[in-house]
Amino acid sequence: MRKHGKLTALLTATVAAGAMMAGTCYAEGTITIAASPTPHAEILEKAGEILAEQGWTLEVTEFEDYVQPNLVVDSGEMDANYFQHVPYLDDFNAERGTDLVVAGEIHYEPFGIYPGIKKSFDELEDGDVIAVPNDPTNEARALLLLQDNGILKLKEGAGITATIQDIEEKVIDVELEELEAAQVSRVIDEVAMVVLNGNYALDAGLSVGKDAIAFESSDSDAAKTYVNVIAVKAGNEENEGIKALVDVLKSDEITNFINETYDGQVVPFLPEEEEEQTED
Repeated sequence: MRKHGKLTALLTATVAAGAMMAGTCYAEGTITIAASPTPHAEILEKAGEILAEQGWTLEVTEFEDYVQPNLVVDSGEMDANYFQHVPYLDDFNAERGTDLVVAGEIHYEPFGIYPGIKKSFDELEDGDVIAVPNDPTNEARALLLLQDNGILKLKEGAGITATIQDIEEKVIDVELEELEAAQVSRVIDEVAMVVLNGNYALDAGLSVGKDAIAFESSDSDAAKTYVNVIAVKAGNEENEGIKALVDVLKSDEITNFINETYDGQVVPFLPEEEEEQTED
């Protein structure tokens, strides 16, 4: 866990202890949020500037893992988090007995297959290793992308809950190395290819548009399914601070910031009706 250095001018270091109450800690306009470093904390940094003009102080704590951000929100230590998509949130609630809900849908990050030792699918040979995330929802997403690109075939009906046990056939007899999501990019020089979450690709200095061999299309079901969200403890989604945060994150200013900063690696989420209005 580490603080984002650029945020210190905007964010307070602590929340007043007397404001810590049963899942909320709104202290004189303070919103506390747990986030992954990239792109979530970066987007929040920009959102913090806008919120400050509205009288809110946004306090961001960065986490490198996918477990603690949910636990600190469920315990009431923090108001919200911003790092995960809905299938992961649902799976976490089911496994951990937490009661977290979506307060706002913000963006999605196209999942990509990136070259390691091998630079194209044509170079793949039997025995080559492809590294994939090992958490249930992201592993399924990786498997679906590998299937879409002809590397393997999953059993009929296998979808967002697919695991390696659902592989019916390997068109190329590759070995899948399952790693914690944050570790996948670190073996890129040791394996044939890696399948990466968008935020970890960004951390590794990779661009989905320039570096990926293949990636999810912006209009794919996966993009809509795996939208990254603001999550809060159930009952807090209507709190004034959370609503202010979500409104800012869905504003034109943040939409433009995302589009200009991430070169298609991070895409603002628009419900279908909003997309249609934008096209009109």
